[in-house]
Amino acid sequence: MTATNGNGQAKDFITVGAGDEARQIVIALQPEAAGNGLAHFVWLGGYRSDMTGTKAVELAALAARVGTGCVRFDYSGHGASGGAFTDGTISRWLEETLAVIDHAARALGTRRMVLVGSSMGGWIALRAVAELAKQSGLEIAGLVLIAPAPDFTSELIEPNLTDAERAALAERGQFEEPTPYGPDPNIYTLRLIEDGRDNRVLTGAIETGCPVHILQGMADPDVPYSHAVRLMEHLSGDDVVLTMIRDGDHRLSRPQDIAKILEAAEVFARAE
Repeated sequence: MTATNGNGQAKDFITVGAGDEARQIVIALQPEAAGNGLAHFVWLGGYRSDMTGTKAVELAALAARVGTGCVRFDYSGHGASGGAFTDGTISRWLEETLAVIDHAARALGTRRMVLVGSSMGGWIALRAVAELAKQSGLEIAGLVLIAPAPDFTSELIEPNLTDAERAALAERGQFEEPTPYGPDPNIYTLRLIEDGRDNRVLTGAIETGCPVHILQGMADPDVPYSHAVRLMEHLSGDDVVLTMIRDGDHRLSRPQDIAKILEAAEVFARAE
């Protein structure tokens, strides 16, 4: 199903999964200009973020300026999409990402794309590239990874669990943690953590088959910049650039941060 808003931007609704696992995923599909030869953008948001965030909206604005397409969507349990947040796992959100990419590739005029992933979206981007490599007809022109958090469940959460949090996971299947980004606490489920182990990427060489630009704040309180350095080491066989922003936080949403993100995305979109 497709509807169009007053700006000519299509809102698509696709169903992913079957039976009890079916959930409606909402997509903002921004068409490209006639004759466009640039790769389109696919925005992959972070944990508990949605496609109306500053960076996602700025990426769509860049696409409009240069005449290419842009795809934004909400994972299940996020934003406008259906499904319960506590049912979410990396595998589940990856399945939705691949379905959205396929849907958008058929709807837009180009099958070349730049994946722009923020935080958890960086992990999903890396997993998506591995899955897309098994398909033909789709080309990833580049990855822009913003404060990427690959393997965050096993690398950043599990080692730091308190006794109370471990008990909550065992007894209730989840625990809550305050967050400075909103009034509601973050929820981490046992299902998410166990599934995260099956989706780890920092276990060997990561072959993306495309150039990668990582942007990382050195003042990030959530994902330490050492995590980005470690990711870069696993990407050693690829064309990788790591930009460290000394005073940057996790969101990297200041105008000067967004300018760096958009510059990286545009370079990849224009590359032949």
